[in-house]
Amino acid sequence: MSGILVDTNVLVDVITRDPQWESWSRDALDHAVERSVLVVNPIVYGELSIGYRAIEELDAVLPGDLYRREPLPFPAAFLAGKAFEAYRLRGGTRAAPLADFYIGAHAAIAGYRLLTRDAARYRSYFPRLELIAPEA
Repeated sequence: MSGILVDTNVLVDVITRDPQWESWSRDALDHAVERSVLVVNPIVYGELSIGYRAIEELDAVLPGDLYRREPLPFPAAFLAGKAFEAYRLRGGTRAAPLADFYIGAHAAIAGYRLLTRDAARYRSYFPRLELIAPEA
C-alpha cells in the first residue's frame, strides 16, 4: 500500500473547522485513508504541536493506527536544502528553509503522494511530486 504524506494545512483545516477548507480537507483525508497509509513526519508533528499543551493531546488527534510517523530521511533533508537554494536564487528572502521544503522533499524521496491545499510551492520546487490538492 502506497503512502500519502499529509501536509499540516490539511490537518489544521479539520482540527480548527476552517469555514473555507474543512469540507475539502476532511473529504480528502477520508478518501486518502481508504486507499493509502497516511504519513506524518516530525515537521508536520512539530507544526501541529503549537495548538496543544501536552503531547498526549496531539497524539489523540493523530492516532498511531491512522497516521504512521516517519523520521525525515537524510536524502530528503539534502533535497530540501537544494529546493531552498533554488528558492533563494529565484529571489526568496527567508533565511532558513521553509517547512514546506522538508515536507515536499520527504514525499518526493519516499515516493509518496502529498495531500495539501497549498500546491503552488510544491509544484514550483518539486515538479514531479504527485499532489492531491484542490483544483486551481
